[in-house]
Amino acid sequence: MTNFSVIENKISLVRKYLKILDGFKSFSRQEIEEDEKIKGALERYLYLAAQAAIDLAEAVISFKKFRKPTTLRESFDILQEEKIITINLAEKMGRMAGFRNIIAHDYVDIDYDKVYDILQNRLIDIEEFLEVVNKFTK
Repeated sequence: MTNFSVIENKISLVRKYLKILDGFKSFSRQEIEEDEKIKGALERYLYLAAQAAIDLAEAVISFKKFRKPTTLRESFDILQEEKIITINLAEKMGRMAGFRNIIAHDYVDIDYDKVYDILQNRLIDIEEFLEVVNKFTK
C-alpha cells in the first residue's frame, strides 16, 4: 500500500468514527455520565477518532518526508510548521491529542464536562483537519 493510499484509508477511518460519534450527540451530559455503557462507548469512540486523526497526521508527515514527531501533539505542530494546517488548527488538534492521552491513561479523572463539550462542540476541529488534509491529497 502506498503512503497516499494510507492517507486515504485514514481519512475514511476518521470519517467513520465521526459518524458514529454523531449518534451520541442526542444524549444529555447527565445521561452520558450515569449510563456506563453509553459512557464507555463514547470514551472509546472519542479515543478512536482522536487516534485516527493523529495517525492521519503521521501518515501525511511520512508521505511528505517531514521530520518525525517525538510526541503525538507534535505531529500537528509539524504540519503547521510545514504550512499544511494553520497554527489555530494545530493548537486545537494538539488539545485533542492531549485529551486522547487522558482517555487512554487516566480513566479515574475524566472530566465529563470536557467530554460533553468535545462531543457537542469540538468534533468540528477534526472535521476541519480532515478537510485540509483532503484538499492536500487532491
